[in-house]
Amino acid sequence: MNRRLTAIVRREGAGYVALCPAVDVASQGNTVAEARDNLAEALTLFFETAGAEEVERRLSGEVYVTQVEVPLG
Repeated sequence: MNRRLTAIVRREGAGYVALCPAVDVASQGNTVAEARDNLAEALTLFFETAGAEEVERRLSGEVYVTQVEVPLG
């Protein structure tokens, strides 16, 4: 069974950091694709090793990804 999760990728220094806010798992890579692939691997390992209670606890929280507009300056 697969589950679709949100990944947020941002540049950090010379590389990229990928975060899955739904379960608070992150990884990194030298490119966006590498960071995303590494995050997928980290998520797979998390779901393979975490107990059912831990998975449910993380997935049951509400996470919103949205944008806000603020004035600059």
